[in-house]
Amino acid sequence: MAANDTQKLLWNPENVRDVADSIGISLSEEPLRVLSQDVEYRIGQVIVESLRFMRAANRTTLTVQDISQALRVLDVEPLYGYESTRPLRYGEASLGPGQPLFYIDDEEVDFEKLINAPLPKVPRDMSFTAHWLAIEGVQPSIPQNPTTAETSSKDLLPKGPGANPALAALAGNDNVSFRPSVKHVISKELILYFDKIQAAILDDDPDEEKTRLRQAALESVRSDPGLHQLLPYFVNFITNQVTHRMDDLFVLQQMMELAHAIFENQNLFLDPYASSLSAPILTCLMSRKLGGTEDGIDSVKEAYRLREFASSLLGVVAKKYGKSNALLRPKLTRTCLKHFLDPNKPAAVHYGAVLGIAAAGGPEAVRVLILPNLKSFDNSILQPLYDRGEAFRSDHSALVGGIMKAIQTLIPTVPAANGVNGVDLSREGDEVIEFLGPTVGREIAHLGNHALNKAILDVRHLES
Repeated sequence: MAANDTQKLLWNPENVRDVADSIGISLSEEPLRVLSQDVEYRIGQVIVESLRFMRAANRTTLTVQDISQALRVLDVEPLYGYESTRPLRYGEASLGPGQPLFYIDDEEVDFEKLINAPLPKVPRDMSFTAHWLAIEGVQPSIPQNPTTAETSSKDLLPKGPGANPALAALAGNDNVSFRPSVKHVISKELILYFDKIQAAILDDDPDEEKTRLRQAALESVRSDPGLHQLLPYFVNFITNQVTHRMDDLFVLQQMMELAHAIFENQNLFLDPYASSLSAPILTCLMSRKLGGTEDGIDSVKEAYRLREFASSLLGVVAKKYGKSNALLRPKLTRTCLKHFLDPNKPAAVHYGAVLGIAAAGGPEAVRVLILPNLKSFDNSILQPLYDRGEAFRSDHSALVGGIMKAIQTLIPTVPAANGVNGVDLSREGDEVIEFLGPTVGREIAHLGNHALNKAILDVRHLES
């Protein structure tokens, strides 16, 4: 059986022979066939890569730039001295039977028109300028900012049943089924769960069954592993309730309990929400007034307990999420210090600020920020508050107690007042009173704790 073993080539081997002859190389049939096959393969490879660049640019016409990019990708030296920004048109001429010759159809240029044409403008040098996008929320009317006509151009977009639905929606047409905004889709079960949690937590009925329901709702939030999709809704719920219900101590207490339950849920990733949750906690910690207009002793005590609870939550935020956000802990401490040093703030705010500094900054913040300022704080705030009479004695004692709690964090434990061999506690007490001021200094000296006295007196070098 006769068979043609010679592979049919698309590339004309005579072209390879002509190139070889031009450099003085004589090729036999076998090397000529192998080189022709390699040339055909390489050209096909370049074409395939060029088509990829063409498709990546969403074009249907192959350009010279696509060929050059393909040659660079294949580590082949690209062509030099040839560039075209228009599609190439090829003409065909016949040299004889079966011998077509293709050539590029060049565009004819009229030299008279070319010479008499005006010269192009000289391009401007590159420069950079700065301008205000907005000043105190108002956009200035300057050429760089969009004008009113441009901002209202969406009113001119096509409307009607035959218009693009996306353009119609942006133009303000309400009767469209297309909405360009993306909504956060959650299941109906989670929506129902969220509604039930809200209703249970905000129910202030003192009935025992309602109380158990509130505790069960908080326990569910504390332990349920599938609440991550509801996190932004819980954060928004807490923020809104604290912002709009400052006159209701029960609601504020429940919001802090809910925040505490969220922090204790080990299955939730709360790092992105730490700053958002800090805002309502700081509000409950250092707001001027918590609760309604009634000034009963019980409501005042409950407000102070709420501030103390909020300070513990602030400490959780600072310690647990300060590693992922390096600016969170200093920001919380700085906010509390600003309110602590403000003499115009009431005693309740100073109480929350002191506890906030101790909780967010830790013992080091107490050493550096509170102790060096206590003497001037005693003269400007504590003594005038005490001199205002019996009506303010409860605020005075609460503020002194808050400062004492913060100072006692300098050492792990404060044992009962017992002397230490070889230590003059009375002399130490006088030095503490001199350093901290009479009000807080006497309370510390009365404890008779040498370790605490030493930790306080070691801070005196910070003033020098």
